[in-house]
Amino acid sequence: MSPRNWESADRVQIIRKSSFIAKPWKNGGGITHEVIRVPALGESFRWRVSIAHIDAPGPFSDFAHYQRTMVLLRGAGVVLRFADGERRELRRIGDLTQFDGAVATYCELLDGPCVDLNLMVSNSTRAEARLEQVGDEGLPVRGSALQSTLIFSIEHPLMLETDEGGAGRLEPWDLAVLSGSGGRLRPVECANLRVPGAVFFATIAN
Repeated sequence: MSPRNWESADRVQIIRKSSFIAKPWKNGGGITHEVIRVPALGESFRWRVSIAHIDAPGPFSDFAHYQRTMVLLRGAGVVLRFADGERRELRRIGDLTQFDGAVATYCELLDGPCVDLNLMVSNSTRAEARLEQVGDEGLPVRGSALQSTLIFSIEHPLMLETDEGGAGRLEPWDLAVLSGSGGRLRPVECANLRVPGAVFFATIAN
């Protein structure tokens, strides 16, 4: 018996890249593609995932009361300069940094436009974010009714198998949101080769 499609499962939400919604930055300096926000309506939110296109150097929007996680998805990289004098670089696809959205931040491009993943979480919400590699043996995904688990494949397709018996494919830049369900990620076999992939994980308290 083939596994059922987890896109129909109540505790697994799949957001495809094609459904992202383009919106201007708060400061008008660029375009972001909103993936998901909770709650869906209203000016404020508990957490949000978006894909930002950075076509020119300039300041980031002010997001006081939020913690930001940024991952480089495309391009030669960026330099972030913070008002307190700190400087950080993202040069390789998958490089990750976290910072306070209230700190004034100026972004410089190293060699042309870039695209990055942004996770913003309110200061009152507990969250953790990390990057991991999915090798030949796969990678377990822990689930809990007390949190939402975000899974974002960066460069390669991945198979997600849930504890309930569902299975399906995540293309690069698709986002899976698991609530209560756990499972396992596996690399997709291409031309008889299993291609390992970097995946962005985040767990956010419900």
